[in-house]
Amino acid sequence: MNGAEVLDFGRDALWATVIISAPAMLAGLLVGLTIGFLQALTQIQEMTLVFVPKILAIFIALLVFLPLMGAAMATFSDEVFTRIAAF
Repeated sequence: MNGAEVLDFGRDALWATVIISAPAMLAGLLVGLTIGFLQALTQIQEMTLVFVPKILAIFIALLVFLPLMGAAMATFSDEVFTRIAAF
Protein backbone atom coordinates (compact mmCIF):
# COMPACT_ATOMS: atom_id res chain seq x y z
CA MET A 1 0.00 0.00 0.00
CA ASN A 2 1.55 3.26 -1.08
CA GLY A 3 1.02 6.78 0.20
CA ALA A 4 -1.71 7.68 -2.28
CA GLU A 5 -3.79 4.65 -1.29
CA VAL A 6 -3.42 5.53 2.38
CA LEU A 7 -4.58 9.08 1.69
CA ASP A 8 -7.55 7.78 -0.33
CA PHE A 9 -8.48 5.43 2.49
CA GLY A 10 -8.24 8.24 5.05
CA ARG A 11 -10.35 10.55 2.87
CA ASP A 12 -12.99 7.86 2.44
CA ALA A 13 -13.04 7.25 6.19
CA LEU A 14 -13.55 10.95 6.89
CA TRP A 15 -16.36 11.21 4.32
CA ALA A 16 -18.06 8.14 5.81
CA THR A 17 -17.82 9.77 9.25
CA VAL A 18 -19.35 12.98 7.92
CA ILE A 19 -22.19 11.15 6.17
CA ILE A 20 -22.95 9.02 9.22
CA SER A 21 -22.90 11.88 11.73
CA ALA A 22 -24.46 14.64 9.59
CA PRO A 23 -28.18 13.93 10.24
CA ALA A 24 -27.85 14.03 14.02
CA MET A 25 -25.56 17.04 13.96
CA LEU A 26 -27.84 18.99 11.61
CA ALA A 27 -30.90 18.18 13.72
CA GLY A 28 -29.13 19.44 16.84
CA LEU A 29 -27.95 22.54 15.01
CA LEU A 30 -31.39 23.42 13.66
CA VAL A 31 -33.13 22.91 17.00
CA GLY A 32 -30.43 24.86 18.83
CA LEU A 33 -30.62 27.76 16.41
CA THR A 34 -34.42 27.81 16.52
CA ILE A 35 -34.59 27.81 20.30
CA GLY A 36 -31.79 30.35 20.51
CA PHE A 37 -33.69 32.60 18.12
CA LEU A 38 -36.89 32.21 20.18
CA GLN A 39 -34.95 32.98 23.36
CA ALA A 40 -33.57 36.12 21.78
CA LEU A 41 -37.04 37.21 20.67
CA THR A 42 -38.71 36.56 24.02
CA GLN A 43 -35.69 37.56 26.14
CA ILE A 44 -35.85 34.30 28.09
CA GLN A 45 -32.25 33.55 28.99
CA GLU A 46 -32.63 30.08 30.48
CA MET A 47 -29.54 28.03 29.60
CA THR A 48 -31.12 24.61 30.25
CA LEU A 49 -34.10 25.23 27.94
CA VAL A 50 -32.21 24.01 24.87
CA PHE A 51 -31.12 20.59 26.11
CA VAL A 52 -34.34 18.55 26.18
CA PRO A 53 -35.61 19.57 22.70
CA LYS A 54 -32.13 19.10 21.26
CA ILE A 55 -31.81 15.61 22.75
CA LEU A 56 -35.25 14.67 21.44
CA ALA A 57 -34.48 16.02 17.96
CA ILE A 58 -31.20 14.12 17.80
CA PHE A 59 -32.90 10.92 18.96
CA ILE A 60 -35.64 11.28 16.34
CA ALA A 61 -33.08 12.07 13.64
CA LEU A 62 -31.14 8.94 14.59
CA LEU A 63 -34.29 6.83 14.34
CA VAL A 64 -35.32 8.32 10.99
CA PHE A 65 -31.90 8.28 9.34
CA LEU A 66 -30.68 4.96 10.77
CA PRO A 67 -31.14 3.10 7.43
CA LEU A 68 -29.12 5.74 5.58
CA MET A 69 -26.40 5.68 8.21
CA GLY A 70 -26.32 1.87 8.21
CA ALA A 71 -26.05 1.76 4.43
CA ALA A 72 -23.17 4.24 4.48
CA MET A 73 -21.38 2.17 7.12
CA ALA A 74 -22.00 -1.07 5.19
CA THR A 75 -20.66 0.46 1.98
CA PHE A 76 -17.53 1.72 3.71
CA SER A 77 -17.03 -1.62 5.48
CA ASP A 78 -17.36 -3.52 2.20
CA GLU A 79 -14.77 -1.25 0.66
CA VAL A 80 -12.39 -1.75 3.57
CA PHE A 81 -12.79 -5.53 3.50
CA THR A 82 -12.27 -5.56 -0.26
CA ARG A 83 -9.04 -3.61 0.14
CA ILE A 84 -7.86 -5.97 2.91
CA ALA A 85 -8.65 -9.03 0.78
CA ALA A 86 -6.73 -7.55 -2.15
CA PHE A 87 -3.45 -7.80 -0.25
